[in-house]
Amino acid sequence: MRVFSSNYTFDYSWNEVSTQNWRKYCPWNKSAPHVIAVDTLSRHVDPKTGILRTERLITCSQAAPEWIATIFGLSPTTYSYETSYVDPARKKVTMCSTNLSWSNIISVRETVVYQPDESKSEPGHERTKFEQEARITALAGGWKKIKAKIEEASVEQFRENARRGREGFEMVLETSRRVFGEEKEREERLRQEAAHA
Repeated sequence: MRVFSSNYTFDYSWNEVSTQNWRKYCPWNKSAPHVIAVDTLSRHVDPKTGILRTERLITCSQAAPEWIATIFGLSPTTYSYETSYVDPARKKVTMCSTNLSWSNIISVRETVVYQPDESKSEPGHERTKFEQEARITALAGGWKKIKAKIEEASVEQFRENARRGREGFEMVLETSRRVFGEEKEREERLRQEAAHA
């Protein structure tokens, strides 16, 4: 088993990050052309805790390294199952995902957490901490060297996807702040014009 982990601080409030997380794979994100579809399977709010629980199926076009695809005959279309929990009281988003495709060859269990980063925030300027961990285990029978190579290649692919994912999410956050800011200004202008009419 190999573990990939990364930490990052977004220069946006938890409210912005937790809201825009649902738009992470929208057209504003030019870094995620490999994401074909995100389908919501279920969504509900626990009446006692207020936690929003969502299940999604994520479809990607993501080729494995050629030598792995050749050995195992893998399709480039992959599916992942994601369960997320948004806890507005604790200001915490937790997302857990696992691969459905190639699951007889490799197990990928990823956990992502978004929380306010109190250590880097200032009054009027909140930041959000991003923590990611993926546990990658090759299941290729007794082939120790092949298992190690599969895990190694998977960690490298994960590292690259994580980098592109952060860049893309930054684009989404920046665009949404600008677009929604412009919309607020427009609404305020219209309100002022109506008051003076």
